[in-house]
Amino acid sequence: HEAEALALWNGKGAVRILRHDVERRAMLLERALPGNDLSDLSDERATSIAVEVCNSLWQPAGEPFRWIGDHVPRWLEEAALVPSPARDLIPLAKELFESLDVSRSTLVHGDLHHHNILDAGNGRYVAIDPKPMLGDPEFDVPPMLWNPIAHEMISAVTQRRLTAFAAMGLDPWLMRAWSVIRGAYLRVDTTEVEVLRSLI
Repeated sequence: HEAEALALWNGKGAVRILRHDVERRAMLLERALPGNDLSDLSDERATSIAVEVCNSLWQPAGEPFRWIGDHVPRWLEEAALVPSPARDLIPLAKELFESLDVSRSTLVHGDLHHHNILDAGNGRYVAIDPKPMLGDPEFDVPPMLWNPIAHEMISAVTQRRLTAFAAMGLDPWLMRAWSVIRGAYLRVDTTEVEVLRSLI
């Protein structure tokens, strides 16, 4: 439902959709120029931009978007079958997920990180490549903690990023819980596992 999400956002926080051919499953999107992603910016600036973009993306929504609560248990079960340092997080991730009352009314991006937020010029930054679903806004934060790709996740930087998102009203506990849950099924590395454990 990428096209439906982009249409709902209508260029606010996300790249504009200009045309959509349902039968061909094709979309014509605006071209973000200069198109640099957040990985070239200082951590403080990149986080500030991400917070601003998120503030535009998290909107009330319903059908046709899927609810993340219907999918996370399966993703965790599938991750348990694959050798990975993150597999050790799965029991804790399951316990945390079962404790949550996951929102069914907020549209989240689903794959928000430094490489999916681009400079569209004139001080406008836009998210691209959404995997839109209904869920907690806090669900979108974890990939911002272990990206960009060259970033080595450390506790001090992680705490600073979480604090920035908390300042916009997000629940600190939910951000930490979702970080462990998503880290488990997205198979973070050994260093990231240790940082995530320290959050709980």
